[in-house]
Amino acid sequence: MIDDEERSNYETFRDCLSGPVIQKSAVKSKPKGRRSSKGRKNAIKPIASISPKDAADEQDADDLAEFVDYLATEIFTSLPSDLRTLSYAAVQNDPSLSIKYTDPIPQPTLEVLLSNIPPSVSDTLLSYALLPDLTYLPNLLTPMLTDYITATTSTPPPYSTTRTTACEICERDWIPLTYHHLIPKEVHAKALKRGWHEEWTLNSVAWLCRACHSFVHRVASNEELAREWWSVERLRGREDVIAWAKWVGRVRWKAR
Repeated sequence: MIDDEERSNYETFRDCLSGPVIQKSAVKSKPKGRRSSKGRKNAIKPIASISPKDAADEQDADDLAEFVDYLATEIFTSLPSDLRTLSYAAVQNDPSLSIKYTDPIPQPTLEVLLSNIPPSVSDTLLSYALLPDLTYLPNLLTPMLTDYITATTSTPPPYSTTRTTACEICERDWIPLTYHHLIPKEVHAKALKRGWHEEWTLNSVAWLCRACHSFVHRVASNEELAREWWSVERLRGREDVIAWAKWVGRVRWKAR
């Protein structure tokens, strides 16, 4: 079971794992006779290897997705807590993480990570010919772990590159958008002094239509926005914002 606070990182991890697993699965002909470890009641039986022709079959695709999800869950939950929750913010707050989880991953760190991988994972990979033998496990998992670390610790993009095609509150995609500073500039100094936010988060923005942008500033002061309503998810969770979005989302301009 994946905790809610780790869900986003898990999905990133699963994406990083899926590439090499799908690629290797697509070129195998059939699984070996070896069985997976006993005692794994909830183990997912992976698909027999697929061919390019079979890949078009919907059932094979579903089975492969379930297989990847099983492997990702087994591996991800075996990782240390600080790696499961790794982020740009975490590295900024604890610089030692950037040394522990760097590229390339230090050998002592890598050895610890690989030693904690459940036997069910290596056994499954061997059973379905995704590994020739156990000595190849680092070759499969090291690039994937590196990709995961890079993805979770990358610097947030500048706001100009985060532009959406629809308002992030009412979801109308046919009207002009403006950018709303989630932490208003007028309170940046106070936000830093009071420790509400880190400096690198101050320029976070949401892309809103003019009507929603004005509404947000009507329902909360700049300080309230900075302290409590500093993300799109938090804003969209407010009852008044939900009601507003439902109403304004039905408003459309008539053609002239």
